[in-house]
Amino acid sequence: MAQNFYDKVAKKFGNYSNPARYIQEFTSGEPEKIFREKLLELSGKEKIILDAGCGDGRFTLKIVPYFKKVIGNDTSKLMLNAALKLQKEKEIKNVEFIGKNTRSLNYPENYFDIIYARRAVAIYPLFYKMLKPGGYFLSIDIGEKDTKDIKVVFGRGQNYGKWNNSVLEWNVEEAKNAGFEIVYAQDFYYNEFYLSFKDLDIFLQGVPIFEDYDSEKDRKYLEEYVNRFQTEKGINLPRHRVVLVAKKP
Repeated sequence: MAQNFYDKVAKKFGNYSNPARYIQEFTSGEPEKIFREKLLELSGKEKIILDAGCGDGRFTLKIVPYFKKVIGNDTSKLMLNAALKLQKEKEIKNVEFIGKNTRSLNYPENYFDIIYARRAVAIYPLFYKMLKPGGYFLSIDIGEKDTKDIKVVFGRGQNYGKWNNSVLEWNVEEAKNAGFEIVYAQDFYYNEFYLSFKDLDIFLQGVPIFEDYDSEKDRKYLEEYVNRFQTEKGINLPRHRVVLVAKKP
């Protein structure tokens, strides 16, 4: 269902961007910024890297100048079309986008210097095999408590009810079991404030919090959530991210 969902998002919005208006407040650091900093600390013009689950390729194309080559894979044809279109517009040559599931990648052992996954499934044994000795895997993942309150109101949602299953601990354990050494692992909690009911509605249409979200059918649930979580800053939506850096010895 995930592939169909992202195809639907790409068809609606053109890529993975979303026009919803909101502001963010961070108390312990901005996870996306920290992830990018960790990645670029490892950059090098001689390095070949893999973006596992690249989506519309926007992030991929932003970090390309710091590396020899970036390969991005994704299963959504429409997302890849958006990536290829953006690549052509920017006239960037050292990127290759491929339409494959991560599990079906068949690159040689010790091929990549770095592999990263942004809110995509981490397949640690495969990544360990494809990385060179001394290579790194980085991920930014969705934490178990992400958007918990709205899922409770709706009575469903992505990883519903698994509030106590630590995503960070799972990633650390899986990485270690595959042979990785943990360099960095951190939870990040922060808040997003949506400026209006319409903005939150638009946001929910473009993310897999509820893959079956319907603006009309779910209106009563969204109204209940807005009534409960409206603040002077906007409609509060608490977020949770996990950042991991692991090294192949």
